[in-house]
Amino acid sequence: MTDSARTVRHTTDHGVAWITLDRPEAMNALTWDQRERIIALLADASADPAVRAVVITGTGKGFCAGADLRGAPRTGGDRVAGDVARMIREGAQRFITAVLDCEKPVIAAVNGTAAGIGAHLAFACDLVLAADSARFIEVFARRGLVPDGAGAYLLTRLVGPQKAKELMFFGDALPAAEAARIGLVNAVVPAAELHATATAWAHRLAEGPTRALVLTKQLVNAALDTDRTTALAAEATAQELNMTTTDATEGIAAFTERRPPKFRGT
Repeated sequence: MTDSARTVRHTTDHGVAWITLDRPEAMNALTWDQRERIIALLADASADPAVRAVVITGTGKGFCAGADLRGAPRTGGDRVAGDVARMIREGAQRFITAVLDCEKPVIAAVNGTAAGIGAHLAFACDLVLAADSARFIEVFARRGLVPDGAGAYLLTRLVGPQKAKELMFFGDALPAAEAARIGLVNAVVPAAELHATATAWAHRLAEGPTRALVLTKQLVNAALDTDRTTALAAEATAQELNMTTTDATEGIAAFTERRPPKFRGT
């Protein structure tokens, strides 16, 4: 078993793929190998019809304390212009894009500190549950760095430019309750109830019309980047595609027959 397989656990249960960062001694700081494993697991979830929802969580006191570059591949010679941009594109940006583009709904169950790329991992998920002890930290300015991993893109869309600047300029810890108040978190629950709540939410998603959910996800993710004409064309195309699914047929039949639908995810 590889180190990343030990420190990023993966199980599937009742149509839900669980991806658990399990390096609590490092607050689940993310190594290069762990990042690559999560990207691969998200791609597998997209392609597997038996998977209908994904939960990303961590063990211990940290959800993900940011990037741990000690596991990154080493490159020889001196750094040249373009090396850092390439590293960001192929690393943090590809990682966050894997979450945004996953063809299944993704829940972040934030069990503790989410800092840097760990915070952006949570913000990229479709739904965010947080333990009442969790906190979010934009650590980049503290280290003299520019936020990466789509942080400015995500935060600006979630909380607006003024609040995004405040969080990124100062790098102060944002408690879970305040994160919920400003719209970064869907719900805050006692830490002891986080797993059960995430399981309940994930099961609801896994019992839903999977293709309709992913098409909805794509429409919402693109909504702030497109003009009205493009958005409405995409909506019409999504509805056209969705009407070919068995779940759409079942949903309409259940409505007319006044019974609960039984979606199969196809």
